[in-house]
Amino acid sequence: MVERVEFTFVSRRPGPPLHRFTESIWYARGQIEYPWELIAPTGSTVAVVVLGSPIRETPSGGAGEPFLAATGFLIGPHDRPVVNAPTAETYCVGIVSTPIGCRALFGVAPAPLRGRVVDLAAAWPRAASLRAGLDPGGEAVDRCEAVVRTLEDDPARPIADLAAEVGVSHGHLDREFTAVAGLSPRALSRIMRLRVLLAGLDVYAPVNWTALAAGLGWFDQSHLIRDFKRHTGVTPSEYVAAQRDAFTPELAAPGFVPQVKSVQGSALAPRIR
Repeated sequence: MVERVEFTFVSRRPGPPLHRFTESIWYARGQIEYPWELIAPTGSTVAVVVLGSPIRETPSGGAGEPFLAATGFLIGPHDRPVVNAPTAETYCVGIVSTPIGCRALFGVAPAPLRGRVVDLAAAWPRAASLRAGLDPGGEAVDRCEAVVRTLEDDPARPIADLAAEVGVSHGHLDREFTAVAGLSPRALSRIMRLRVLLAGLDVYAPVNWTALAAGLGWFDQSHLIRDFKRHTGVTPSEYVAAQRDAFTPELAAPGFVPQVKSVQGSALAPRIR
C-alpha cells in the first residue's frame, strides 16, 4: 500500500507594485484524497510550473480539450470550472494574475486563451528558465530538505546524527548542504536555535539565560552569548534593552535590534557618516 503524502498549500499575495497584476503566488505539494477535482473560475489567468508528476487539466467542466502537463500549463480566463486530475503526487508552483494582469505578467493576450489550457513554455517562453531555477535538484536537495525539517524541530540535534539519518557521511553532508543552502548545517543549526530563542523570549520579564542556554543545547551561558552576538550584533542584555526601549509587548519584533539609547554607545553600533 502506497502511503499518501499530506497535502501542503502555501499562498502569498505580493505587495505593491506587483499586487496590481498578481493575485497570488503559491506552492503545493502532496496528494489529494480523490482522483480529480473541479476548480471554480476566478477571472484570472493561472501559470503553473510542474516540478513533479504530470497533471491533467481539462477546461469547460471536463467538456474541453484535456492537456497533460509534464512541465507546466497556463489556464486562460474562463467562466466554467477546470477539472484538475494529478497523475500522482502534486508538486508545483503557481502564479495567479488579477483579472487585468495576464499581459503584464506573462506577456500574452488573455482573449485567445479564454477557456483553454495550454503548454506553459509555449505560451510564455520565459517559463522554461523559471522552471530551471525552481527545479527540485534531485537527491541532494531532498537530503538537505530533510535536514532542515529536522533542525526546525530540534535545532540542537548533532550534525553527525543528521548525516547518518540521510545516509551520508558527516563530511559529505557538510559539502552538499553548503552547496545547496550556502551555509553549513552547523551554521544553520546555530541560526535556528537562536530563532527559537528569540521567538520565545519575553523581554519584559526576567530572563533566565542559563536555563535558556541549557534548554536549546548551548554548552553554557558564555557559549550562548558568543552565538547571540555573532547573529544579532549585540549581547543578550543589549538586545533585551533595545527591544524594551523600542517596542511595546503588542508590537514585539523578534530579531530586530533598533538603534536606540541602549545600543548607541555599543562598540557594535553602526558608524553612520
